[in-house]
Amino acid sequence: MKYYSLKKILSKKAIYNIIIGERSNGKTTAVLRHGLQRYLKDGSQLGIIRRYREDFRGKRGSVLFDTLVCNGEGKNEIEELTDGKYDGVTYYSGRWYLSKYDEKQNKPIPSPFPFAFAFALTEVEHEKSQSYPMIRTLCFDEMLTRNVYLPNEFLLFTSLISTLVRSRGPEDDIQIFMLGNTVNKYAPYFAEMGLKHISKMQQGTIDVYKYGDSGLTVAVEYCETSQKYGGKKSDVFFAFDNPALKMVTTGSWELGMYPHNTVKYKDKDIVCFYFIEWENTILQCEIVVIDNNAFTFIHRKTSDIKDTDNDIIFSKEYHQQLNYTRNILKPSTRALQKITWFFKSDNVYYQDNEVGELVNNYLKWCKTDSMIYT
Repeated sequence: MKYYSLKKILSKKAIYNIIIGERSNGKTTAVLRHGLQRYLKDGSQLGIIRRYREDFRGKRGSVLFDTLVCNGEGKNEIEELTDGKYDGVTYYSGRWYLSKYDEKQNKPIPSPFPFAFAFALTEVEHEKSQSYPMIRTLCFDEMLTRNVYLPNEFLLFTSLISTLVRSRGPEDDIQIFMLGNTVNKYAPYFAEMGLKHISKMQQGTIDVYKYGDSGLTVAVEYCETSQKYGGKKSDVFFAFDNPALKMVTTGSWELGMYPHNTVKYKDKDIVCFYFIEWENTILQCEIVVIDNNAFTFIHRKTSDIKDTDNDIIFSKEYHQQLNYTRNILKPSTRALQKITWFFKSDNVYYQDNEVGELVNNYLKWCKTDSMIYT
């Protein structure tokens, strides 16, 4: 198998480097190797970011660099990169140290200074008074999730970046890597960073985003599939006839399976319309009552909303108009409670799985919305 290489995305010389691809294709190892090489070259330290402190506890932190201690070919890259001075990595109290195993003491002896630090988004407030002037490489691993994102997660992430970068600029050669498996193409990071073409990218391509005259550049790489080079040995374990597993074996975007409507109905059977605005998409929602059936059907709306002054519209953006509501799971009127009932009773059906995925991500945001209602 051919593992992922940073060569293409580094050639773009971007500040933010977003790398998306299938699991176990080597993208995390490539960034860890790059960070270690920079440290050995000029002392630039590496910052490793995850959502939770638990992601670093115990063996999760201690095995992070194991793919460099023994790579896919059985070689010890730590020894090769340090010319034999070190042969391992020791993890202690949120820091990683190069180490050398001592036969007499029967234990690894760490170097006096760490080359990498662990940071959790849930503990950003505790880092604000700290200073890390030698960190120049940042790696946010597992940035995409099918689970719930943290409340205001993008703000937590940028706050942490601000703490680690301090007053330094592009001339200080700060490199930020954001890595994710193809588990959620509607992640909040894409909208917050203005990455509008993620869902249209082809595997093996890189898009570069620029933001006016600010000097900020973001490179996004959708890794080519390992199937192009014969795939991974482990692919045999995921050969089931299940489209969701293509994320594991080929890097295709993972989509959930959502219920589709099987009941034919006419316009006269629709008792209420409402709309959901999410990720630059307008979704039309129809509450249908026919015979002994009552359900909500959601599909894409290909035109603009005609009556934005009166139609019920759900959007995470703030609006002063009374017909707009941010959180569908926190209804403030009896009419909105009736709409919410369909979601709480699992009586919502979708045009296709893409629409289901959009709504699912909106509902996840609703569950983490930190606004306080009285």
